[in-house]
Amino acid sequence: MFDSSVEKQCAGCKRILPTASFARDKNRRDGFQTRCRECVAEYSSMHYRRRRAALGKPVREKVDVPPGHKLCRICNEIKPRSEWHRNATASDGLSTRCKACRAIQGREGHLKRQYGLTAAERDEMIASQMGVCVICLNAPPAHVDHCHETGRVRGVLCFNCNSAIGKLGDDPGTLSRAISYLEGNPWKPTLVAPGVYRLPS
Repeated sequence: MFDSSVEKQCAGCKRILPTASFARDKNRRDGFQTRCRECVAEYSSMHYRRRRAALGKPVREKVDVPPGHKLCRICNEIKPRSEWHRNATASDGLSTRCKACRAIQGREGHLKRQYGLTAAERDEMIASQMGVCVICLNAPPAHVDHCHETGRVRGVLCFNCNSAIGKLGDDPGTLSRAISYLEGNPWKPTLVAPGVYRLPS
């Protein structure tokens, strides 16, 4: 049994530290490595970067991050740990992307999977619509509208207009009757036989 209150000197940084700062090594007389955990991590990181550079691969520069924070490699911002989702499989227990970047990439992934669009292509469509919903010409467009039969993207609508045509079944005939109804000319079915009605063509 090792006594964690015992101290020893690190062969790397020369600091005198508690043995808890050293990894175990059963081949050593005192049962601990000669270098502290920080020095071992720095040494491993240095060699890792050197190997990647030798292979012509990009090397990330080490960034000093204050305690309780983490650097997001997507937005390159240092954020508090509260800005990260948990990930039990990661070495630090946190996701590799901050919450904001993960949300953005999630939306972009949905656009590509659902509609075959990139965020830039959607933004171009919105710009071509002068930044407004093409139905009500008032609200900002936020929802990509597409044909449920062919999958063809028709435009970008506001929530209300996108929801309305969806609830009317994307059916032009139903929409035409709704327009006529709003104009004060409701289309009424005609009785042609007991229990049999004919709708206007």
